Amino acid sequence: MEQAPIFIKIDQYRNVLEIIEVLKAKVREAKSQLGKIQQLKSQEDAELEEWSSELGEIEKRIEGIDKSLLRV
Repeated sequence: MEQAPIFIKIDQYRNVLEIIEVLKAKVREAKSQLGKIQQLKSQEDAELEEWSSELGEIEKRIEGIDKSLLRV
């Protein structure tokens, strides 16, 4: 198949270019927001890990106190 040239009006071409630029900007903005969300998630995961560790330490201390009390 032979491709014939496509003719469009200049104003339509400019509109298409403007729309493409808007789409590119939206994609950049979405990537930026996604990066921020990933950063927040990493911080959240780190805090949850710290809390879990602290709860484990508290649990060990309570068990130690409980064993000490049962010996008396």
